[in-house]
Amino acid sequence: MPNFEEKQKIVDEIKQKFQDANGVVLADYRGLTVSQVTSLRVDLRQAGVEYRVLKNTMVRRAADEIGLEGLDEFLKGPTAIAFSADPVAPAKILSDYSKKNKNLKIKAGVVEGKVIDSERVKDLANLPSREVLLAQVLAGMQAPLQGMVNVLQGPIRKFGYALEEVRKLKEAQA
Repeated sequence: MPNFEEKQKIVDEIKQKFQDANGVVLADYRGLTVSQVTSLRVDLRQAGVEYRVLKNTMVRRAADEIGLEGLDEFLKGPTAIAFSADPVAPAKILSDYSKKNKNLKIKAGVVEGKVIDSERVKDLANLPSREVLLAQVLAGMQAPLQGMVNVLQGPIRKFGYALEEVRKLKEAQA
């Protein structure tokens, strides 16, 4: 049995993970086989998500110490927690996995210091990835600029046509 100092060290580590992560998802993994959990861990690791099974009492204590409220009701039974710098990645991967495997149940999530229920986690999972959102924003910013370039080129193009006509007239007169 770990002594108080060892337990506090674990709590401090969990607190740090909560503070560093932009996205956290809690899941109940009961009923998953070892190979299923291994496959899930591989998918999460490839996305840069850390997946850990932690004691509820330690997580509860860490959450209390950093002032994270509303997590207690979800800390019942076996709990695995996915921590990530990307707020969408753990939600997306765990939601997709839970659709394929009904034994994995999403309990809750934490996004930017706020606890969200499993429905909000699923909503978050349906958002496009960060890269897609950035591409959409850039495309939206680029469209008006492209239109402005076309508008500004119009007079220059017409001036070029006019010069060409003047050249043709001069040639015809000569």
